[in-house]
Amino acid sequence: MHYTITRSSVQQHAAQLLRSCLRLHDFSPTCTASVFLHVLFTACSRLCSLSAACWSLATAPCRETIRRATLQALRSKDELLRRLNRALTAEVPRVLRRRPQRVAIDLVLIPYHGQPMLDLKEVYRSCAKSGTSHFHAYATAYVNYRGQRFTLALAVVERGEKLQEVLKRLFRRLATLGVSTRMVLLDRGFWSVAVLRYLQRARKPFLMPVVLRGRKDGHPEGPSGTRVFASRKRGGWDEYTVTAADGQKARVSICVHCRNYDGQWGRHGRQTLVYAFWGFEAPNTRWVRETYRKRFAIETSYRQMHQGRARTCTRSPLVRLLLVGVALVLRNVWVWLHYAVLSTPRRGNCRYNLERLTLRTLLLWLQHQAEDDLGRRGDVLSERPMPQRIGA
Repeated sequence: MHYTITRSSVQQHAAQLLRSCLRLHDFSPTCTASVFLHVLFTACSRLCSLSAACWSLATAPCRETIRRATLQALRSKDELLRRLNRALTAEVPRVLRRRPQRVAIDLVLIPYHGQPMLDLKEVYRSCAKSGTSHFHAYATAYVNYRGQRFTLALAVVERGEKLQEVLKRLFRRLATLGVSTRMVLLDRGFWSVAVLRYLQRARKPFLMPVVLRGRKDGHPEGPSGTRVFASRKRGGWDEYTVTAADGQKARVSICVHCRNYDGQWGRHGRQTLVYAFWGFEAPNTRWVRETYRKRFAIETSYRQMHQGRARTCTRSPLVRLLLVGVALVLRNVWVWLHYAVLSTPRRGNCRYNLERLTLRTLLLWLQHQAEDDLGRRGDVLSERPMPQRIGA
């Protein structure tokens, strides 16, 4: 027996999820919660602002009404984060809570070219990208269990905030959900003594790449620091003590995995990958490399999040947080549809049919449903009539 799902049913499902978790209420008789979500979904699909989405819909309220409705939906940062995290995990399968999971944690930086609205902490400083070193930064916790790739937690990273404090907040959220951590997969940006010591005190096994520091292989005195491991041509194991500027130390295990480039990225020769881990035993170096490769799925979640993130030029960090959170929620809705509706049941594990509904198609469905309900604008005001072609 086969069934079909329609864009109206998908839109109703996503709208009910956001309406209940974000506690959206009608702003006015013409700007109800349903109309507001239509405008929001259109902005997410078209990658435009809420104002541009209002203009494209024929019977939508004016942009000032939508702006005031958006501000009404926002509370404090902590309250908005709680509601967004509730929406992210409203449809997470219970099986994720039955056994410890490998959790990937990373930061996503959205370039910002303006000034802070109220506090300097609103804008995060990092390496230059897209012509600026100022960003709005967010941290997410992500799990990939048998093809079910859900974002479980979202946190805002402020300027000057220590990364171990960000990890602590994400782990607290995972503990509230009942998701235990078997291993934490981290980016090289978390390579610091403070983070390593915190993870060891919290009894969180981790795996991350090593930041190479010290003299290079071609130096007359030979390599030093962590570059000693990068100069090896054969894989193996070692121990290393990381020392901070204040004298604090952290001891970790080192895995060196060597492989050939084989023409990748236009390179040839030997490639040496150096990883640091703690809290578990690895069978071989290839297993370490393949395990860490599963962290790359969180980068895919960020690319998909940008496919459904409405754009804005506002200085309000709450509005920007709302747009990022809604984009992640819509992505989780897409993952849930493939897990609970569009997958093919079979023994062992279901088969996912990603070709049946892409994320871009789901976003277009939300836009088309909004255009069916509110109409599509097909004309603009002009000071002069449209000239007629000669001979037409």
